[in-house]
Amino acid sequence: MGMLKLLELDARLSAKLRMAERPGIFCSVAAFLAHSGDSWFWWGALGLLWWLGTPFWKNWAQTILLSIIALAVVVLSIKFLVRRQRPAGDWGGFYRKTDPHSFPSGHAARAILIAVLVTGLGPAWLIAVLWVWAPLVCLARVVMGVHYLSDILAGVLTGLLAGMGILMVISG
Repeated sequence: MGMLKLLELDARLSAKLRMAERPGIFCSVAAFLAHSGDSWFWWGALGLLWWLGTPFWKNWAQTILLSIIALAVVVLSIKFLVRRQRPAGDWGGFYRKTDPHSFPSGHAARAILIAVLVTGLGPAWLIAVLWVWAPLVCLARVVMGVHYLSDILAGVLTGLLAGMGILMVISG
């Protein structure tokens, strides 16, 4: 199967999952999940945790925050090399204006990175929560029409590789 056929299949499958134009509770939950992976939210929450936390939480927050920043450099570099336009649509105007490129999904990469890092760093109670949350964020980005499935898959792979690499570096 040629690249053009794969991209057409990707667009068709992504369009079938899209629900951004159908108001209702499902769309509202998907919108919330799609936003829950926003970098500014994580920067603020981790900054607050670092400021108010115990030494364990300060180190934890610092590690994850620096990892998110490093991942952002990687993701943005790939985005500006590939320059794939986001799917057409109205939802997510902020994303469409500030970052018109969709490949790879930064939200998917960030959500998976966080889940991988917490798997290695703990605490145990948070691991299951984040491994439920991360795939939901990924799916919500397609449901809300700001990414294609292939953007998500590339973001997941980027987040997995980055997270495993970071854990290997910090574990010595």
